[in-house]
Amino acid sequence: MKFNKLAASTITSIVLLGSIGQLAVNAQPARANHPSISFELARKSRVSKSLLASGSFVKAEKATTGKAKIVSINGKRYLEFNKAFRTGNGPDVKVILHKNSSVPLNIREGNYITLARIKSFSGKQRYEIPSNVNLEDYKSVGIWCEQFNATFGYASLRDA
Repeated sequence: MKFNKLAASTITSIVLLGSIGQLAVNAQPARANHPSISFELARKSRVSKSLLASGSFVKAEKATTGKAKIVSINGKRYLEFNKAFRTGNGPDVKVILHKNSSVPLNIREGNYITLARIKSFSGKQRYEIPSNVNLEDYKSVGIWCEQFNATFGYASLRDA
């Protein structure tokens, strides 16, 4: 029991002496940097984002609203939907790029590529566009139900 008290007393002394030494070393007044400015500058210098194309969704089979845009971020391309994006629910719904500026209700193989299964039927979302896709070949983005070959809605893409 005496050993525990002695050890605690010694540790307390070391901590206190260490703190006093620290105070002497840091006797200079501290200068505060504005962290948000440094963070903002660092963030802006690392992210290079440019708008390549955009368009607004229109109804085909189901009410579809919001905006789509294709952006380039640090050399990668993405299809983005804004937070106002909404479409109807359905099974097996995909996000596609279509060769025509309007997407027909029923699409044919060879006129589109599938980017991914839809992440959400509403709200902001992003899909990576593979680097081997030539965007010059595609004029619109579609929300398409593969099971019933039904286009819910689409957005014609105009160059930025």
